Amino acid sequence: MDGTRAGRVLVVGTGISGVATAARLRDAGWRPVLVERAAARRSGGYFVALFGAGKAAAERLGVLGSLHDRSATKQHLDVDRHNRQRSGLAFGDIPGRPWLMTRGDVERAVFARLQSDVEIRFSTVPTAIAQDDDGVDVTLLDTASGSSTRERFDLVVGADGLRSTVRSLVFGPHDACLKRQHHMIAAFQHPGTPPGLEEGQGATLLEPGRSLWVFAFSDHPPTILLSYRTDDVDAEFTRSPAESVRVAFGPQPLGAMLEDVVTALDDSDEALFDSVEEVHLDTWHRGRVVLVGDAAWCVTLYAGMGVSAGLAGADVLAAALEQHPGDLQTALSEWERVLRPHIDAYQASAPAQRKIFVMDGRWEIRLRRMVPKLTKTRLGRRLVQRLMPNMDATEARKAVDIVGEALKSLHSRENH
Repeated sequence: MDGTRAGRVLVVGTGISGVATAARLRDAGWRPVLVERAAARRSGGYFVALFGAGKAAAERLGVLGSLHDRSATKQHLDVDRHNRQRSGLAFGDIPGRPWLMTRGDVERAVFARLQSDVEIRFSTVPTAIAQDDDGVDVTLLDTASGSSTRERFDLVVGADGLRSTVRSLVFGPHDACLKRQHHMIAAFQHPGTPPGLEEGQGATLLEPGRSLWVFAFSDHPPTILLSYRTDDVDAEFTRSPAESVRVAFGPQPLGAMLEDVVTALDDSDEALFDSVEEVHLDTWHRGRVVLVGDAAWCVTLYAGMGVSAGLAGADVLAAALEQHPGDLQTALSEWERVLRPHIDAYQASAPAQRKIFVMDGRWEIRLRRMVPKLTKTRLGRRLVQRLMPNMDATEARKAVDIVGEALKSLHSRENH
């Protein structure tokens, strides 16, 4: 690549971060090649949320108009295994009033944004990466045919998720950067409505160290999130997801709703079953290789900012490269400088945010059940704020236009 123009870039991973990065880099004049381990696009329908930061990032990328809030309008319920019901607190009721939708909604929106001349190769993985001052040589394996090719790129972007192949080839083994949170999640789209609920009605089943969430939508089948604490993450992967969930929610009978959900999990072809892990790296770029999204900074599902951070990271990366044409190292350093404070804040908030989804003890569950009543009065709202002192700060962080702030910082640094 000469000193004045963008070059050829390999983007590994066709998730939201990868496709958004390829689209935005193409805008900036780069020639992206997208590769994906899977044989086809994956549009799994589990739940995601867009807070203010995510909406701003989606708007800047030009995809917000293809998205809409699917939040259900029926009263969310708090239930137990015996189907005893009371009014509950929906995810959309938390501060920030996020838009609720599925991962597939965002995936389709960013894929539609992708330019038609971007090359996409499925069933393809990198097996070796070697770089020098002028470029990166990548060995790519076509897993369908078994054939390999060696190609040269000016930049490589690893957007291949929590257990990134690019990261392991360039930055080191997974164990060096994954920080286990000792919780498991199973997320998937339910084919219908779980028993005991009306169509379009969501529910939570909360027990110490484990929970079931039914995320209902106004115009889409519900999605499920099962979450539980474990002291032996490795053991969870020795069984099928449904078997591990049964063990985690045992030994007592599951009850009608949980039994239905676990059966649906067992039948699902697109369920996400994984341990909850954060990714911590001293740097997100090394030479001409850069990581984005979960590969670089997984903030966990509990933080609720994975999609937002992925979209913002893609946009800011291209902006930094546009700001410093021909100076790749400065561009990548500036990208990381302006983005990292936001990611650090999301990761720092994750432990407290986790208790929105799964709680440690019965007193926390009892308090949670009191919140809808407490927030109806001024005194009650003050009590909730005292019990959750970081709630306002977390809400404010999730509303920040990350890209807007980053662009101001990039331009300010350039002017000085």
